[in-house]
Amino acid sequence: MTYHIVAERPQDAALLDPLLDRTFGADRRNKTVYSLREGLAPVPGLAFSAIGAADELLASLRFWPIRIGAAGAILLGPLAVEPALQGAGIGRALVRHGLDTAQALGERICVVVGEPTYYQPFGFASAEAAGLRLPGPVDAPRFQVLELVPGALQAVSGLVGRADGLQKKRRPDRVLVD
Repeated sequence: MTYHIVAERPQDAALLDPLLDRTFGADRRNKTVYSLREGLAPVPGLAFSAIGAADELLASLRFWPIRIGAAGAILLGPLAVEPALQGAGIGRALVRHGLDTAQALGERICVVVGEPTYYQPFGFASAEAAGLRLPGPVDAPRFQVLELVPGALQAVSGLVGRADGLQKKRRPDRVLVD
């Protein structure tokens, strides 16, 4: 599979919702992490696309600004790969590229809600064990954190919140566990 990773292009952004629906289903918007990023823009310089040989969007990754107490951090996701191409290494390449770029831009802490066996090879570990909490239901093993700067979590703990400080609530009967 031939592809290259680029900064998200305007034409990619227009194709993103259908890709996310194919990857995660239409109910994805009811998950806890959506309340953290709803209405916000991704972190500048941290939105990427994997583009195929015919200039088509194969996968996407964005990072979002969040807060953990008073500390700034970033939220990884969603990572979406065309279902027919999953397992080909495109997603892993996007995550590695995104984390390397985030580190180069000076980001210190990254949070993700995702499959532990997928994210642990990148260095992610239990966010709950690090003293972090999400503002809604989450499957605890999927809630993970990575120090992009060694020691960045030493004085950081508590509730993960929106970068703008607002609380976006999900209807309790519609919230899905991430």
